[in-house]
This record gives sequence, C-alpha cells and structure tokens, in this order.
Amino acid sequence: MRPDPGPTEDGAATNRRRVVVADDDVLLREGITSLLKRSGFDVVGQAGDGAQLLDLVQEHLPDLVILDIRMPPTQRTEGLAAARTIRKRYPQMGVLLLSAHIEAEHTLELLASGRGVGYLLKSRVVDVDEFIDTVERIAKGRVVVDPVLVQDLLRASRKDDPLAVLSAREREVLALVAEGRSNAGIARQLWVTEGTVEKHVQHILTKLRLPDSGDDHRRVLAVITFLEAR
Repeated sequence: MRPDPGPTEDGAATNRRRVVVADDDVLLREGITSLLKRSGFDVVGQAGDGAQLLDLVQEHLPDLVILDIRMPPTQRTEGLAAARTIRKRYPQMGVLLLSAHIEAEHTLELLASGRGVGYLLKSRVVDVDEFIDTVERIAKGRVVVDPVLVQDLLRASRKDDPLAVLSAREREVLALVAEGRSNAGIARQLWVTEGTVEKHVQHILTKLRLPDSGDDHRRVLAVITFLEAR
C-alpha cells in the first residue's frame, strides 16, 4: 500500500509526484534532487548504490525512480540490474535511466518493458527545461529515449531493417515518437499540422503491421520495433 502523502504546511494533502534519486556521484544526485524539488516534485529518498535504492523503493513506493546505469561496487551495470528488478516488482513505477555514455545494448530490454520508462544522457541534465519535461512525460507513462541514442540506432540499422517500409518522413515521425513526443509536440517540431502527424502515425502503425487489438499500446510497440531495428 502506498504511504499517505501527508499534509502540507497549510494542512492540505499533497499530490506531488514522489521520486527516488540514485547516483553514486553525490554532487549530481544533490543537484538533481534540488532541481526536482524546485520543480514541484517530492524527493522521498536518495541512494548511492543499487541495494540502497531497492530498500528505498520498497519503503516509499515512489511514482518514479531516477538512477544511474553504472553504480558501485563495480561501476558497470548495477543500476540497470536494479531498474530491471524495480520494473519486475512494480511494473507501473516510472524509471528514468541516466548514463554518461550511449549504452544501447544494455538498455533496449528495459526500454521495451512498457510504459513509463526512459533513457537520458547525463549531459541533458544541464538543460533544466528539457530534463524536467522528460521526467514529467515518464511520470505520465510515456516512453522517452534520448535523441542521441535514437540517431545512433538509426545509423546502425541492418539491411533487413523492418523500418525499410517507412518513408523518410515517417521514420522522422517515428524517431520523435520514440523520444516520447505527443502528436502535438511532433507537429510543433516538424512545423506541420497535428492532423498530418496523426496520418503519418497511422501509416506507420499500418506498415509495421501493428493492428489495433484493443489490448496493446501500439505506439509503444512501434517504438520497440524502432529500437530493435539495429
């Protein structure tokens, strides 16, 4: 059962999104925490390693976890392992992975695990508006992928690329969908109408043979296809 958020200073209950931040870099962790608090999030815990993170998640049941892929003791994939455990135990909990480098092979499985998950290079944290926008989209259940990773995956596409059936514009739209953009956001990015974007999205879903079954999140499935086309 999720803990009672409790009253605010004026006695009213708060509906702020609850976040746990995990990174062994204390300065970065404190910086992210301060930024989130100033932006209206409730940071309920900080962790410096995967074990501490899992304990905090079990104790506080946050809405979202922000964590580094590489953490002690080996500085390899402890953070990613913790993220997988969190998604298995709490599939509705949002997870944002941070990394200093592009690590596509390690993150594709997690990115394909469903809604409310994202991958962001640490260099993006310096752009306050973009970082907070990413956090909010993941908290709302979006799948968000760093544009640098998207471009890296595009360059590494294979000859049997399932995206070969898409036009250049449709690939561009799908890349923006993979970044977690809404139709309205894509329209602003490409300087077209929202209706035009909706048509492109429908064409993409049809060409990728993702029929509307009523059960699956078709946009998420399209993003998974995009990420796996390497």
